Amino acid sequence: MKTPGTIDRPLTHDPRKQAPMKPSMTEPAGSAIPDFTTTGANDTRQNRTREMQLIPEALARAHMHDRMLQAEQERRAMRLVVARRMQRRAERASRRARRALAMAVMQ
Repeated sequence: MKTPGTIDRPLTHDPRKQAPMKPSMTEPAGSAIPDFTTTGANDTRQNRTREMQLIPEALARAHMHDRMLQAEQERRAMRLVVARRMQRRAERASRRARRALAMAVMQ
């Protein structure tokens, strides 16, 4: 790419000096809801596609999906820890009962 700077950190903040945004090849022309245009600097910024406008929503959805998966994994891990703790407690109780039974039979 010959244009220096990025979308987040443009070389200049003057929209008239920035490179115009290219239309998406995947979206048909004119499919986005047309924005009202003003004269001057805003004309070059009005050709954003619907896909580009929805990127933050898609990122937020992906982030929330990842967070939900992580929370579910943590819940599963916590249930496993609790189940193992209860199993150890039951095994200890079983050993105590056997020991008590053995002591009662021997006397």
